[in-house]
This record gives sequence, structure tokens and C-alpha cells, in this order.
Amino acid sequence: MSRYRLLPTPAQQAVLRDHCGHARYVWNLAVEQHAHWHPGRASAPGYLEQCRQLTQARAEHPWLAAGSQTVQQQALRDFAQAMAAFFDPQNPAGRPSWRKAGRHEGFRIVGRGRQWDVRRVSRHVGQVWVPKAGWVRFRWSRAVPPGATSYRVTMDRAGRWHIAFAVIPAPVPAPGNGQAVGIDRGVAVSAALSTGEMLHCPALTARERRRLRRLQRTLARARRGSNRRGRVRHAIARLRARETDRRKDWAEKTSTGIARRFDVIRVEDLQIGNMTRSARGTRGDPGRNVRQKAGLNRGILRSGWGLLVRRLEDKAPGRVEKIRPAFTSQRCSACGQVDRDSRESQAGFRCTACGFACHADVNAAINIAAGHAVTARGGDGVARPVNREPQLLLQSA
Repeated sequence: MSRYRLLPTPAQQAVLRDHCGHARYVWNLAVEQHAHWHPGRASAPGYLEQCRQLTQARAEHPWLAAGSQTVQQQALRDFAQAMAAFFDPQNPAGRPSWRKAGRHEGFRIVGRGRQWDVRRVSRHVGQVWVPKAGWVRFRWSRAVPPGATSYRVTMDRAGRWHIAFAVIPAPVPAPGNGQAVGIDRGVAVSAALSTGEMLHCPALTARERRRLRRLQRTLARARRGSNRRGRVRHAIARLRARETDRRKDWAEKTSTGIARRFDVIRVEDLQIGNMTRSARGTRGDPGRNVRQKAGLNRGILRSGWGLLVRRLEDKAPGRVEKIRPAFTSQRCSACGQVDRDSRESQAGFRCTACGFACHADVNAAINIAAGHAVTARGGDGVARPVNREPQLLLQSA
């Protein structure tokens, strides 16, 4: 999907905001209709029935009729596709949920040549036709893919408008050198490669972090609904967007470089959602070290673990292998000994058996590249575990 920065005028921004509100309103109505269904009750209306209901609603409500019918019907079509994906066992997806103002701002337009078109007006400026808004300028940072048949307009929390043309890019070709690489993801080192490279995901600078903390304290003192609170929230959103942009840029460049250099890419099969779950607990069973766990969760999410692997799978389909992560950081990549005492510190690894020493993350990445999977007792699950004392075998009488 090719994404560009949209540059609407103030009048066009008002129209785009109305489109976002109408699309969100229609989507939430469809979610509410399906939420009322339960076994024994008649099925919720499908796409065609919802379109007929939308026509009736537009006739009864002038504010809804003032919007674009194309935008509103496309929201219903997107909802129908989301429900089909939810019930498709071959394409597991989450159930469509509510969309919130200020967080889910966007709409989609299909039908190139009939409902929309795109043209280039100068070296760095292009224009796209949006219903009810006319020709809207966008930054021509690269050529628009010729096969695009639809686009999606979105607005992030920082108030920036973007347009994304729906085109599936071609995968990155494999180099054909037969090399495999292992990637160990961490917090101190975002991604350590088995080649010895250690990559760091860029974040906010120290000055930007200080400004963010100052803005957060100001936001806590601001009265809800005040103009001051709105300005502070917008300033915080701009800083967050800057951090997100840096993380996405790093993930795109890093994933492209790895896909071009190696034929096989091996990563740990981490359950990031479970790893970043809150440790707060309940009122009856409160958690422990909640603040420390919250800081670890922020560090994991800030490192872009899931984003990096997702982009690798998109750019190198069929070449990304997921390895079971058990004991990859405790196994010696030289002799295979599994011992927790070999991990001297966060960055230090020295094998207690052979004395091999290197960076702990690089050692884990080498194990991942080799595809080593160890059992809970150690070893590779086939041979006898190497970190157990010899046991006497009971002879049957």
C-alpha cells in the first residue's frame, strides 16, 4: 500500500471530516445491529438490506443525506468484508468493533475512473478527486501505482491527513546465496542479528522526552473540555506521531535490507500480546511490580518487535521461519550447553562448560539462525539433555 501526505485546504478538511464522521456513524450502526444477535434470534441484516436501510435513513435525516452516499455505502461494504473475514477459518481476524472519534478517522473510495481519479500537476504535487471535496492536493513523493483501484483517506491524532492507494507491492526477491540469519529481539538492543550486527530502533531524544513529560504534567492539570487541554493534547500527539514515524521508517528500511541480503530469515515465535499484558491484577488479587512491568511493556512496544516481523513476512513471503523461543538465550551457540548461569548479565554471555563468550543477544541470534529448539529440560528434544546429571535406569526384573 502506497501512502502519501494529503494537503487539503481548510474547506476541504471540513468535507473530509464529515466523510470520516459519516463512515464511522454507519460502521457503528452496523456493529450495533450485529451486537443484538444471539442464538435463537433472527440473523442480523446483510449488506444489501443495510444499503436499503441506509437509503431510508438518508431520506429521513438531511445531515446524513448531505454526505457522500459512496462513502457511506463503502463503510457498509467494508463491514461486510470484515465480518466475512471474522467467520473465515482460513483468514482468522478479530470481530469488527466500535470506532471512536479522534482515533478512527478515515474512509475508503473505490471505482477508479468513475468515483475518483488521480493526476500529477507538478514535480512534487499531485491531485486526487474526492467526492464532495473536488481535487485535493497531495505530496508526490513517488509515482502512484498504476494498478490502484481504491484509496483510503485517514487522519491521525496529530491532525495530519494521509492517502493510501490500495496496491499489494511485489515481494523483495531473494538473493539466492543460501544464507540464513537469526534475529533476536530485545529492549536494550531492538534487533540483534546472528552476523553480529546490533540494530537500535530510534525513539524520542532526551530533549523530546523531557518536553513530553512536561506536557503530560500540564495535561493532568488542565480542565477537561478546555481549549488549553486541546492544545496540549495536540502537542503530545505530534510528539507521539514523530516517534511512530521514526519506528515505522526504521522497520521499513531494516526489513528491506534483511530481505535483500538473506534467503532464510528466522525469528522467535513470541506472543507479544501476552508478553505486554498488564500485571495490575484485580482488586482481590492485585499484581506485583506493576510499574516495573508497565515500563517493560512500553519498552517492548517501543522497539517495534511485531512491526519488524510483520514487514519481513510481507516482503519475504515463505522465507520467514518462526522458532520456538524456549532457552535460546541460555544455550551456548558453540557447544550446545544449556545453563542459566551462562547468562552473566543483560549483555554478557559466558558458557560455563566451554568458556565461549560473546554478546548475549548475538549468541541467542546464532541459536535462532541454527533453528535450535530446546525442551523445558534442555537439549534439543531428541538427544539426552546436556544440562542434567546422569540418572540410573531401572532394570525390569
